[in-house]
Amino acid sequence: MRRILLNLFVTAVVVAVLGFFGAPGVAFFALRSAAQSGDVNGLQTLVDFGAVRRSLRQQLDESPGAQVPPPAFLQDPIGAVRRQFEDASRPAPDADAWLTPAALAALTRGEGRSAAERSRVGAVSPPEEADAPWPRPRYWGVNRARMAVADASGSETIFTFERTGAYRWVLVHIGLPGSGAPVPAEPPVAS
Repeated sequence: MRRILLNLFVTAVVVAVLGFFGAPGVAFFALRSAAQSGDVNGLQTLVDFGAVRRSLRQQLDESPGAQVPPPAFLQDPIGAVRRQFEDASRPAPDADAWLTPAALAALTRGEGRSAAERSRVGAVSPPEEADAPWPRPRYWGVNRARMAVADASGSETIFTFERTGAYRWVLVHIGLPGSGAPVPAEPPVAS
């Protein structure tokens, strides 16, 4: 009897550990499934839309100063205040085209920056589930995990999930690939 209880306890611990480590992958596939089926309520539990919208706006902002962090207030108070006024006067890019169920489904398939086209009326739906690429883990921590999906050219869309419970992970950031294909490094010229 004691042997059975010990085996049962060890099995429960192994299942709990595997579930804990596999939960970000399950969250990614749940996101893909909810987006593909248009389940808005499911997406609301899987995505922190405010955080994802902010992350997309920073990536879509074409101004040169948008990618540079603002100066620290204690080191450069005038520059920090000036940056606040510049940011407030500049219109924020519209990131909502990437947050529709069709666009999210396309993002989980690696369509990157072109996924916003799926939000247009009359756009073709993404390919079936069998054609979808598998995500690859790029980072795994106790409270944060990143999954990457590559397109045909090798450009990756990166999904960052944060843990909000023991087994619950929420999408908080989408890293869009660059606007073009990566440029290979040129070999050094011998003199």
